[in-house]
Amino acid sequence: MDMTGERRIAASRTEVWAALNDVDVLKRCIPGCETLEKQSDTDMVARAKLQIGPVKATFNGKVKLSDLDPPNGYRISGEGSGGVAGYAKGGAVVRLADDGTGTLMTYQVKADVGGKLAQLGGRLIDSTAKKLADEFFEKFTSIVGPSAPAAPAPVAPAQKKQGWFRRLFRRKDKRAAS
Repeated sequence: MDMTGERRIAASRTEVWAALNDVDVLKRCIPGCETLEKQSDTDMVARAKLQIGPVKATFNGKVKLSDLDPPNGYRISGEGSGGVAGYAKGGAVVRLADDGTGTLMTYQVKADVGGKLAQLGGRLIDSTAKKLADEFFEKFTSIVGPSAPAAPAPVAPAQKKQGWFRRLFRRKDKRAAS
């Protein structure tokens, strides 16, 4: 499975870079992440509970950062085992660029699954992977570069709705009264 995307984040490139290397931020952003522990500057171990279609599994894995180019980007790769559910492995190249007062983060992801997960079919796996990536980047964007709160929508006065049954009898009552 291959996936590419980009996100605009309302924070400086150095702030985004720091967050991409902060274990606490990453743990909060990774869907289903139960633990994420830094072993060294480039190695981490993780445990995440995920559901992909009908398969629920807890994945234990390793994450490695390479091709470090602060504050411009890196390569992140990992592999995890979900027991009888199978395995997942893959990686992403993440690049950061200045975008006005914020940062443009682009990513290219490659992933592979095996075991029961591979039997689910490519479309289900691809859609789940896209959903998980979207969840990660939505959380990451909200934590690192919170956008200004949206203006509240104008509130219309409450109107009592009447169903078709009540309206039907109302018409008959009006006709009978005339």
